Amino acid sequence: MAHKAGYVNIIGHPNVGKSTLLNALLGEKLVIVNPKAQTTRHRILGILNGDDHQLILSDTPGILDPLYPLQKTMMRAVDEALNDADILLVLVELGERPENAEAVVRRAERFSGPMIVLVNKMDLGDDAMLTTALQSWQLVFPRAKVVPVSALHGFNVDALRERLLELLPEHPPYFPKDEMSDRDLRFFTSEMIREKVLAIYKQEIPYSTQVVVNSYEESPEIVKIQADVIVMRESQKGIIIGRGGGALRQLGTEARKAIEKFCGTKVFLDLKVKVDPDWRDDMAKLKQYGY
Repeated sequence: MAHKAGYVNIIGHPNVGKSTLLNALLGEKLVIVNPKAQTTRHRILGILNGDDHQLILSDTPGILDPLYPLQKTMMRAVDEALNDADILLVLVELGERPENAEAVVRRAERFSGPMIVLVNKMDLGDDAMLTTALQSWQLVFPRAKVVPVSALHGFNVDALRERLLELLPEHPPYFPKDEMSDRDLRFFTSEMIREKVLAIYKQEIPYSTQVVVNSYEESPEIVKIQADVIVMRESQKGIIIGRGGGALRQLGTEARKAIEKFCGTKVFLDLKVKVDPDWRDDMAKLKQYGY
């Protein structure tokens, strides 16, 4: 039997459910999910392997008009995903109108391969609303298949996975069959810490924060990790630490538990908070932080 492999890349506005969909298709929680917009900053590949297939799913940052250099690097990641996609998934949410999605539509129209438009969060409306949405998006993308899904509740996810496997081109595997992602444990550790920053802190703090894992030492009994939480101002450092260090202790405890669940082993996590002024506006610093 011929082997099939290819890149299935997901694009859409911030907060429409791209990361939730990738996790649902993989059957694993690989990328962070949070109700705050712009949770995903990098392009992250999740790899679904079978004996005769390798489905490489690409989560991308939400499409927006960039306001500062960090967001410009995020939009470059979206364009990169369009260039190497074998199959494009355009994710919109129920109630989202095509006329308000010009940046998404413009990018998707550049893609000439197989395309599926997914109307997500279908459980949040009635049948008439869903029918109207499906018809509206079909008019915008006449050559695409337009289908309803609920990434959160799993509706149509299995059928979508099967359809993607059918559409994959014949190709040898791009990655070793035991890999789940193109990213390493240090990256996922930093993302899990950042996920807890998104969950615990409010307002501008999550968007001003970067996490750097400086050391990751594995032994059979324990993984020892030292990481820095980078913020842009001294006042933000005070908020991250909290009164008497309480907020930082909460962040450390919740992040450690998440990392232990992911790694399946005991973890010692040492977190420090540092100030790096305007890191998200400085291209040299962004490069240093992996953007």
